[in-house]
Amino acid sequence: MLTRRDTLSIFASSVVFAYAPAWAETHDVWSLEILHDALNRDLARLVDIRRPDEWTETGVAKGAWPIDMTHPRFGERLFAARDLAKGRPVALICRTGHRSGFVMGKLREANATGFVDAAGGMLGAPGLPGWIEQGLPTVSKETALSSLPKELA
Repeated sequence: MLTRRDTLSIFASSVVFAYAPAWAETHDVWSLEILHDALNRDLARLVDIRRPDEWTETGVAKGAWPIDMTHPRFGERLFAARDLAKGRPVALICRTGHRSGFVMGKLREANATGFVDAAGGMLGAPGLPGWIEQGLPTVSKETALSSLPKELA
């Protein structure tokens, strides 16, 4: 039997994915459930902006491109990820949502489009369970780095 939450989630997913690029233009914070569904449907890309030691500690969300935000070429690499996404929204994820929210704020100030924030991050935030707590799939840092497109290295 479907719960009210399940029904609402299915409805929200169907609305979002019918119009994913347009919806992302006006909704730049996505729940992890919506994001995971979008990744499975190849309607979005995900960039993990945490540091390499954090990737080692928790793993990386399956399908995410690990791009360390402390790297000197972070901005260049982030916009290259958007180019590689070919019109699909690029979600940013960090540990709790603080750093991805900060980066999203800077992107908004610059009127940069094509990016969304993954609410709750990998470990969660107050009232928001994270990627790991929700049991969403992860891979090792090595696996994630080995699948990083050469344009992002």
